[in-house]
Amino acid sequence: ESMEGKPKISELNPPQRLLLGPGPSNCHPKVIAALTLPQVGHLDPVFFDVVEDIKTMLRYVWGTKNRVTIPISGTGHAAWEACIANIVERGDTMLSFVNGFFSDRNTEIAARYGAEVIRIDRPYGEIFTFDEIRDNILKHKPKLVYIVHAETSTGVLQPIEGIGQLCQDIDAIFILDAVTSTGGVRLHLDDWKVDCCYSGGQKCLGALPGLSPVSFSERSLKKIRNRKTKTSNFYLDIQLLENYLAPQDPKVPRAYHHTAPISLFYGFREALRVVCEEGMEARWERHARNAKLLWKGLDEMGLECLVPESHRLPCLTTVKIPPGIDGAQITKDLLQRFNIEVGGGLGSLKGKVWRIGLMGFNSKPESVAVLLGALREVLKTYQSKL
Repeated sequence: ESMEGKPKISELNPPQRLLLGPGPSNCHPKVIAALTLPQVGHLDPVFFDVVEDIKTMLRYVWGTKNRVTIPISGTGHAAWEACIANIVERGDTMLSFVNGFFSDRNTEIAARYGAEVIRIDRPYGEIFTFDEIRDNILKHKPKLVYIVHAETSTGVLQPIEGIGQLCQDIDAIFILDAVTSTGGVRLHLDDWKVDCCYSGGQKCLGALPGLSPVSFSERSLKKIRNRKTKTSNFYLDIQLLENYLAPQDPKVPRAYHHTAPISLFYGFREALRVVCEEGMEARWERHARNAKLLWKGLDEMGLECLVPESHRLPCLTTVKIPPGIDGAQITKDLLQRFNIEVGGGLGSLKGKVWRIGLMGFNSKPESVAVLLGALREVLKTYQSKL
């Protein structure tokens, strides 16, 4: 076969975008710099030092002492599926609280692993009350309870405190989606008695997509170790990953599982170091402060938020698209004219909302000012509609 006609591809030169959608967000420059550090192997002692640093910082970020608190080599969906694949055994009942696109998707993922899913539905944009959650847990007595802390599709922040104790009272495992909340809003896994939690690196933690943290309590690990069948996903089998990234006995040599993406680990370590340098209380307060700036500006422009302020997520705001305005055209204009990315709606909110993210490094007054100025400009055509 001839090797003539080799492709002539120019050097990559992507535009400088301000990523103010539902994620990914722009990384701190120090994170990007860390990606260029010298590579080592995936079984090098230096790499495992990096892993240990990451685990230490993740425990601080999440408020947990869980030994198995590790990054999964994959996006947030991989961390999510790692939790479901390991915890669910065929026939397990899962009580799944559904009030958005991602909580809805969980019912599909869990069902594929053999869970008997009991759905409790609320319209997009609403929260579940504590009484509603308690009553359903006591009524159904499931083996597993699943809820989303910060629903990325709606911008809703679901109150979590007290649910973990309800689960422990009936010996159920409590699974929490913290993809958009980790690093952006208050979250305490141990105090809230969360058994299994997952997140993504590319939102409020300010890392790149490709590494995603999970944390398993001893209660959840006991269930996994007592499985009657092996976890049906080899790549995400937490007992195999444990031997690689979090061995029970530090004296036992680590067992190869997969070739970890070394440079992404460097970037993730640096992102967490930046988080820890700021401190969680200060970081949560910063996200809240800048969100309020955005909400005030949107209100002054005559734009309305979907979610009441009482349970509105500071790191992701859903804005109602006014009648008569082509929402997709506005997001296109923002991208093409101003290099600003914002998101559109998902599921039942498709075409009805914009999703604006102020996450991690991007949660600052400058981001708010630039976005509001650009939004005013692109909406001028539609002034009569506002």
